[in-house]
Amino acid sequence: MLPLHMASTSWWGAVAGDTPDETVVDAVLSASRSLIAVATMSLGAAAEETTLAQYRALVVLASRGPQRLVDLAGALGVAPSTAGRMCDRLVRKGLARRHRGCSDRRAVLVAITPAGRAVVDQATARRRELIAGILARLPEPVQHMAADGLRAFAEAAGEVPDSQWPPVPADVP
Repeated sequence: MLPLHMASTSWWGAVAGDTPDETVVDAVLSASRSLIAVATMSLGAAAEETTLAQYRALVVLASRGPQRLVDLAGALGVAPSTAGRMCDRLVRKGLARRHRGCSDRRAVLVAITPAGRAVVDQATARRRELIAGILARLPEPVQHMAADGLRAFAEAAGEVPDSQWPPVPADVP
């Protein structure tokens, strides 16, 4: 069970409307398994050194910019101590860095490094190829329906579209 502060502020604790039909949930569950397989395959060589959870943290940092540890934990749906250990590993691998905030020197922020962004960008490019291959098996009208549904799903989940991600960070030690 998630801590109350996470359940009250995140999509996993929100109730926006009626409970969805079980067949809808089953369809999305099946599709999510396919997408997890695509995500795993897209990591390629990085999968040997980066877990899916660590990769997700890198995506959050790439898409939302530097985060306080508590905010990163909230975005990932994990306890701050779990996010802290994950960031320790990413920092050791050179994929993330910690630094003091400019406006509040007491705040420690976690940011993606250029090497971390390269992992995300390479996996995203591979994922794009794999997804295009799956979509090519569907008639074009169904492709558009799937895109519309997934766009709405990602928005409801609070996912930041790639086109709105901050620029690639400068190489900072």
